[in-house]
Amino acid sequence: SLLPQDEKNQVVTTYIWYRQHWTDEFLRWDPARFDNVTQISLPAESIWVPDILINEFVDVGRSPEIPYVYVQHHGEVRNLKPIQVMTACSLDIYSFPFDVQNCSLTFTSWLHDIHDINLSLWRPPELVKADKSVFMNQGEWELLHVLSSIQEFSVKGSDSYAEIKFYIVIRRRPLFYTVSLLLPSIFLMLIDIVGFYLPPNSGERVSFKITLLLGYSVFLIIVSDTLPATTIGTPLIGVYFVVCMALLVLSLTETTLIVRLVHQQDLQPHVPAWVRRWLLERAATLLCIRHRSELRPGR
Repeated sequence: SLLPQDEKNQVVTTYIWYRQHWTDEFLRWDPARFDNVTQISLPAESIWVPDILINEFVDVGRSPEIPYVYVQHHGEVRNLKPIQVMTACSLDIYSFPFDVQNCSLTFTSWLHDIHDINLSLWRPPELVKADKSVFMNQGEWELLHVLSSIQEFSVKGSDSYAEIKFYIVIRRRPLFYTVSLLLPSIFLMLIDIVGFYLPPNSGERVSFKITLLLGYSVFLIIVSDTLPATTIGTPLIGVYFVVCMALLVLSLTETTLIVRLVHQQDLQPHVPAWVRRWLLERAATLLCIRHRSELRPGR
C-alpha cells in the first residue's frame, strides 16, 4: 500500500509485505528422529540472515517488530514480515492531478557478491505485474502494475552483485482535485465573462470585477496547501491559475478604461465663457463662417 507522499523532498512511503526465502544447509534435520517435526520457529538474531537492503532507502519507517523466522526440515528459511520503507523517487508533478508516477525499489546485498548470494523472484514477473490483491490503498492513488527484473552489476571491475528491481507504476485519482480546484476556477472565469454584459454606466461593473478578483485571490490562498510543492518544477495547473489571475486583472483594467471613456465628458471641466466667445464669435468672423440661421432665405 502507498502512504502520503512528500513531493517537495521527493520521498515515497510504501508499506510492503516482505517475503524472503533462502536455504541454509546447516539447518537441516531428519523429522523421523525428532518426533516428525518438520518446521520450527527461531529468533532471527540466532541464525544467519541475508543482508538484503533497498538502494533507494532514505529513512527508517514504522515497521512492526517480527523477531522470528520459520525453518523447514530441509533447510528452507522463510522470513515473512510487513515493513514500511521511505524511499527516494523522482516525482514528476507537471501534469498534476493527472500524473502517473514510476518509482523503483531495488533489493540487493551490500556485502555478498553473486557467488555468495544469488537473488531470484518467488513468482514469475507476469504474475507480479498483474497481481493487485495486496494493494490496500483505495484512496488517492491507483496501482497500475508492478514490473520486476533481475540484473547483475559490478563496480569498477569488482565482483558482480545480483539485484532485483521492482518498478511500481501508480496513477493519481483526479476526481477530488477536479471538483475542488478546476471546476471552481472555471466557474469564476465564466462569471467574469458574464460581467461584461453589465452596462458601463451602471456603476456596479467595476465593483463587481474587484469583488471577483478578491474572491479568486482567496481561492488561490485556500488551494495553495493542496498543490504539491517541489523545487524541481511547477505543475501545469499552477500556471493555469496564474493565467486566470492575469486575465482577471486585465478584465478589471479594461472595465476601468471603458467606464472612464463613458464618463469622460462629465469629468472634463466646462469651457470658460471668454474662451467660447473668442472661438465661436471672433474666430468665426475671422474665418468668414456664418450661422445657419443667417443663410436662410427671407432673413
